[in-house]
Amino acid sequence: MNQLKENKTQEKKYQTLYIGLCAIFITNAIVAEMVGPKIFSLETLLGIAPLQLEIIDSFVLDFNLTAGVVIWPVVFITTDIINEYYGKEGVKKISFITAGLISYVFFVVLMVTDLPPAQFWLDLNNVDSQGNPFNIEEAFDKIFTQGLGIIIGSLTAFLIGQFLDAYTFQWLRRFTGSKQIWLRATGSTLFSQLVDSFVVLGVAFYVFGNWSFEQVVAVGIINYIYKFGIAVLMTPILYVAHYIIDAYLGKDYSEYVTDRASKTSLF
Repeated sequence: MNQLKENKTQEKKYQTLYIGLCAIFITNAIVAEMVGPKIFSLETLLGIAPLQLEIIDSFVLDFNLTAGVVIWPVVFITTDIINEYYGKEGVKKISFITAGLISYVFFVVLMVTDLPPAQFWLDLNNVDSQGNPFNIEEAFDKIFTQGLGIIIGSLTAFLIGQFLDAYTFQWLRRFTGSKQIWLRATGSTLFSQLVDSFVVLGVAFYVFGNWSFEQVVAVGIINYIYKFGIAVLMTPILYVAHYIIDAYLGKDYSEYVTDRASKTSLF
C-alpha cells in the first residue's frame, strides 16, 4: 500500500513537472515571437565597433539580431529537459500546442490592428519624445503586424527545429546513455538551429519578402552563431536543472522515467 501511494505521488510530481516545463516553454516561445520584429545591434550593446565583415558578394556582415533570440535559448534548454524526461513525444506534443497558440496570438494581433483607433488616443500621442509628429496607430500596426510570410516562416522553422532537436537528442542518447548531457544538448542544438536559423529567414524574407539570398545567408549566419553560442554558455544551467529535477522526483524515479523516455522515443 505504501509503495502504491509513493508511486502515485511520484507520478503526480512527474505530471506537475511537465506542466511547469510546458508553461516555461510556451511563455518564452510566444514572447520571442512577439518581440521578434525589433532588430538590435549586439556590437552597440557591448560598446564595440561594428564588425563590418564582408562575405558574400561584398555583403557587409554585422551582429544585427532579432530581439527574439535574446530569450530563445531558454526554449532550447527547456526542449532538452523535456526530451530527457518525457522523450520526443513530449517535445512533439508541446511543440504542436505552442504552434497553435502562436497562430492564435498572431490572428488576434491581425484582428486588433484593423480596429479603428479612438481619436483622443491619436491626439494624446501625436508627437514623440522629441516633439516630432508621431502616428501611434501606424507604429502599433508596424510593430505587431509581421505579415503572413513571417508567420508561416516562423512556425515552419519552429516545428522543423523542434522535431530535429528532439530526434537528434534521442539519437545521441543511444550512444551516451544517461551520461554526457552536454553532448546531447549541444549536438541537438548545433544541428536543429542550423536549419531553424535559415528556414525562418528564407521563408519569411526571401520567399514572401524582398530580401536577397545573400542577405538571408548573412543574417542567418549571425543568428546561428548567437543561438548556438548562448546555448553552449547555458549548458551549466541544464545541469543545475537536472539536479533540481532529480531531487524533486527522487533519484531512482528520475532514472526510471529518463530511461523510459529514451526507449519509447527511438526512431
